[in-house]
Amino acid sequence: MNRYFIFFSYDGTAYHGWQIQPNGHSVQAQLQQALSVLLRQDTAVVGAGRTDTGVHAAMMAAHFDTDIQVDTTQLAYKLNRILPKDMAVDRVVAVGQDMHARFSALARTYYYYIHLSKNPFVRHYSCPIHYQLDFERMNEAGRILITYQDFGAFCKSHTDVKTTLCRVTEARWEKMDDNRYRFVITANRFLRNMVRAVVGTMIDVGRGRVSLDDFRRIIEGKRRSDAGESMPANALFLQNIVYPNLPTS
Repeated sequence: MNRYFIFFSYDGTAYHGWQIQPNGHSVQAQLQQALSVLLRQDTAVVGAGRTDTGVHAAMMAAHFDTDIQVDTTQLAYKLNRILPKDMAVDRVVAVGQDMHARFSALARTYYYYIHLSKNPFVRHYSCPIHYQLDFERMNEAGRILITYQDFGAFCKSHTDVKTTLCRVTEARWEKMDDNRYRFVITANRFLRNMVRAVVGTMIDVGRGRVSLDDFRRIIEGKRRSDAGESMPANALFLQNIVYPNLPTS
């Protein structure tokens, strides 16, 4: 049996997230259908993780197994021919059976975009903010965030997870121009809805509604009801996934 990784991107606007849904259009189903047509056999794909409804991926990874020897360059080309315009394959890579799209990932990075004045050209992929924010304080909150490991306060309620422990190694706001900023966060794993809840709480810090001491108490309390609102999905991008010793082609 041969195992292959697919690296691809997608605009999540039209999808009910990555994972196959009984009554919803998903990225996973779209990719599986395309692979099954090209390989002429039912082909299941395993993704690096789940993205929620409306969330985008600048870089997503998935693996599949087949008894066919695949020309990776040709498969990437053919996938791009039949996949919809809101999905694009970057490359297909042959890997060993010990490589797993989800469990072999060392780190994942998300970007969350906001803009501070009306902008018709970024509205589909950025969240409008209509008040002043203190980004220095928000970055202080980011430095606080990476000193903790339990992020139950930012996990969607009633989610069946075995642990709310994550190792966050990066959490900062970057200025893109006078009116646009993005939040960059990297961790070994993320909880469902975690990034959007973290951003919502940091926005409260930037507005002066939540102090830095309050921010610590929210994290330590581990109650989702204490944290800020979940920000809109359209401004969130899975930006990068890091794997060990992965071939480049």
